[in-house]
Amino acid sequence: MTEMASEILTEVRGQVGFITLNRAKALNALSLGMVRDLLGVLLRWQNDDKVLAVAIRGNGKEGAFGAFCAGGDIRFLHKAGSTGNPELEDFFTEEYALNYLIHEFGKPYIAFMDGIVMGGGMGISQGGSARIVTERTKMAMPETIIGLFPDVGGGYFLSRCPGRVGEWLALTGDTIGGADAIQFNLADGFIPSDQQAGVWEQLGAQQFADSAAVQKWIEAQYVPAGEGAYGNRAHIDKYFALPTALDIVLALEKDGDEWCQKTAAALRKRSPLMLEVVLEQVRRARDMSLAEDLRMERDMVRHCFYLRPGQSETVEGIRALAVDKDHSPKWNPARVEDVERALVEAFFKSPWPAHSHPLAALV
Repeated sequence: MTEMASEILTEVRGQVGFITLNRAKALNALSLGMVRDLLGVLLRWQNDDKVLAVAIRGNGKEGAFGAFCAGGDIRFLHKAGSTGNPELEDFFTEEYALNYLIHEFGKPYIAFMDGIVMGGGMGISQGGSARIVTERTKMAMPETIIGLFPDVGGGYFLSRCPGRVGEWLALTGDTIGGADAIQFNLADGFIPSDQQAGVWEQLGAQQFADSAAVQKWIEAQYVPAGEGAYGNRAHIDKYFALPTALDIVLALEKDGDEWCQKTAAALRKRSPLMLEVVLEQVRRARDMSLAEDLRMERDMVRHCFYLRPGQSETVEGIRALAVDKDHSPKWNPARVEDVERALVEAFFKSPWPAHSHPLAALV
């Protein structure tokens, strides 16, 4: 049985539910319709005893796999944020509910994280029981580039990376490969890209005694990932443990090491305000449950668009990157030296009382 939603393909083969993100031209970036379709099918399969596990992949321009998901549809976010479209609010509430469902799914959720896995793509994979990477995986949470923060539970899963890797990935938006993802607790196993299709097909052809047997079988397909590319853990743990984003930038600039200089230069291009907000987010999330983190992020994203009317860092960041493409965002304030602490703290004040929060039902 195959169902064709406009932008996702779903089918049940054997004892496994299969999802293919089917928006290849947009690198499978998530639309509100896709979020709703994913929520709907996962809720159905969660309660279907015949479905022992779920597998999800992207569709590349040259066929299945090749690109997992590049994030949320940022052009939609820009237009909705600029025009006051209420679907902006719906998108984030429903996306975060989807992220939570995946973490709490209760059955194996197997994410084939081939190619680009960024932003919202991390949100629909990090909660999985089998997060599979390949030699082509390009993973990142690059939200500070567009004046946003690593949402979709990013505070939760980045803060649980070893050392200060979470702060580094959150502030810089740097891209890592599959081997690094495994070392940083952002992936579980490695399967070469040319073996993915075979594993995908076998999942639907096998007979499994129960859900645990599916999980055990998929883990048996993993092969060694090899060495990661990042040998800068000492620098990461030293500098990204400092109290503020300003401290981090200034300390990196004083260090003559090439990696430190490049990292400082990258940070100088990000939204200064959001650098401080993101550092606070990751540090707070370390002591939070997933539900608490997602509620905090829902508060934060509301403030990203509406805290300062007509002065949204996110709308400006998306404009510069994806709309006008001038790559010259006018951040306010323009320098990390000028970020006021009170403005950072405003992002963490919920606009809703606890009982009326859009994600109050998450426990």
